[in-house]
Formats: sequence, C-alpha cells, structure tokens
Amino acid sequence: MEDKFRIFNIQKFSTEDGPGIRTNVFFKGCPLHCPWCSNPESQAYKIQMTWDKDKCINCRACKKIGMTFIEDRDNPFANKDGFLPKDMYFSSEKKAKEAISLCPSVALSYEGYDMEIDDIMEKVMDDYAFYEESGGGLTISGGEVLSQVSCAIKLLKACKDRGISTAAETTCLAKKEDFLRFLANLDILLCDIKHYDKKIHQAVVGGDLDIIHQNIRLATKKKGLRVIGRIPVIPGFNFSKKDAHEFVKLIKSLGISEVNLLSFHRFGENKYKLLRRTYAYKDMENLDKNSKAWKDYEEIFKDAGLIKD
Repeated sequence: MEDKFRIFNIQKFSTEDGPGIRTNVFFKGCPLHCPWCSNPESQAYKIQMTWDKDKCINCRACKKIGMTFIEDRDNPFANKDGFLPKDMYFSSEKKAKEAISLCPSVALSYEGYDMEIDDIMEKVMDDYAFYEESGGGLTISGGEVLSQVSCAIKLLKACKDRGISTAAETTCLAKKEDFLRFLANLDILLCDIKHYDKKIHQAVVGGDLDIIHQNIRLATKKKGLRVIGRIPVIPGFNFSKKDAHEFVKLIKSLGISEVNLLSFHRFGENKYKLLRRTYAYKDMENLDKNSKAWKDYEEIFKDAGLIKD
C-alpha cells in the first residue's frame, strides 16, 4: 500500500490549520486514543463501516457480504428491533461500495478511501491561485499523518516542487530518522501538545512523551521551520491555571515561541454513534472562550509571550 494514500477527508478552503487559504488532507490511522477526539473515524487505519440505527429497517440485505448482527436489546447502539452489527472493516474501497450498495435504507456508509498521489495533487492544484493570493498552501493532518510517513513525505515534496507552502498538524510521534525526513519539505509544523505529565499522557492518550519531546526539539532547531504548539484544552484533563503554568514551562523548554489554544467542543459526538462507540465527553459542555475561566487560562500564555494579542 506504500503507493496508496489512505485518506478520510480532503477539506478545501481551510483557514484554521495554518496561514491563508489551505487544502487540508486528512490521513487515516492514529497510534493515540484521545477520548475527546472529534474525528474518531480517523483512528483506525482500516476502511470501516458506519451504521445509522435510525435508518436501519432490519432487512438484513447486508448479510450477503458477511455482516453479522448481535441481539442486545439493552445496548444503546441497537436499532428499534434490538439488533446491532458487529464491527466491520473492508480490505478496499471497492468492497465497501459493494456493501453499502446492498442497503435499501442507506443506513450503511464507510470511512476511508485510497488515493494515488496524482489524484491528491490534482485536488491540491485546483486552488493554487488562492494559495498565491492568501499566502496559503497544503496542510496534512489526521488521524496521525506520521502513521503513513512515506506517503506524507511524497506529498510534501510534490507540493514543494510546485512552489506550494506546506504545513502539517501532528503529534510528532515517530522514529527520529523518519521525523527528520518528514521535516525536510515542511514550512510550518503544528505540533499537538496534549499534556506535560508523562504518566497522565500515557494513561489517557497513549504514546511515548519522551519521543514526542525529542522530535519537537529537533524541529525547533531546524532553520526556516516555523513551529507552533497546539494545545487541545480539555476540561478535567488540562484546563486549570496549574496546567497552563506547566504547559508554559514545557513549551519554552522545547524551544517553541508561539501557541494556539484549541477549545473543547462536542462537534464529533454523532460520529461515535455511527461507529457504535461510547463518547466519553457526552455530558461535557463546549468551552466558552468568553468565560472568565478561559480568559484566565489564556492570559497565562499571553503573559509568557506565547500568544500575541
């Protein structure tokens, strides 16, 4: 599959992931398991089925492709007849399309598809004029783009060869040699910094924080590379004044001079239902950036010079 890119979305006219107007290519697959993730469909590398229980008419036409159902009337993900399908993954997009074509109620869909680099570049080049006008370009994201590092490197190089600015949003979790090759054709690194405590990070989201920090330090030493720290601010996980002060100490030690704070939201909640997964933050309110708690938290980063007014 090294010549194929497994993608779950390509978003045009993005303005949130780097300067200017950008095309954001989202890679499928992630080694972490953040419980607040707004794109749970991005975590598994495999092409996976989604199922809308409210549309399912229990006709079982999908049994023709080997789908099996479980009867569990107490399960919150079961349909009105008390059944729900087992998790199903597809070996190719072709198989996924064959599966959903059998569903008369359009209850089945799938997440993930494979693309050639020429097809991705065609979509990226569609908006070349907008990149020139706005100072934008390509952003690659995920999932975790480093989980398909060879493909990511090919795409970054193809863009640089065409004079397109490149950015990547990533956890920076990769082997040192892979990460250095990844940086070679990158203009902007948006590095996710989820927590400062190694034990908490490992317990909640996984991943080796020592490797992540080692790679970020390599990035901040690379001449000409703009490195921006991005903190997903999550209530009950890293949203206290103490957390903010600890982040400031960590970020400065890593050599990062600017930070984006990303406020918690529940926009991806329905995706968990379609994947028959429990959403850990279903009772948590979206963070209000006008609240005193948010402004007090943000002010600590401003006082440290990491956020400019």
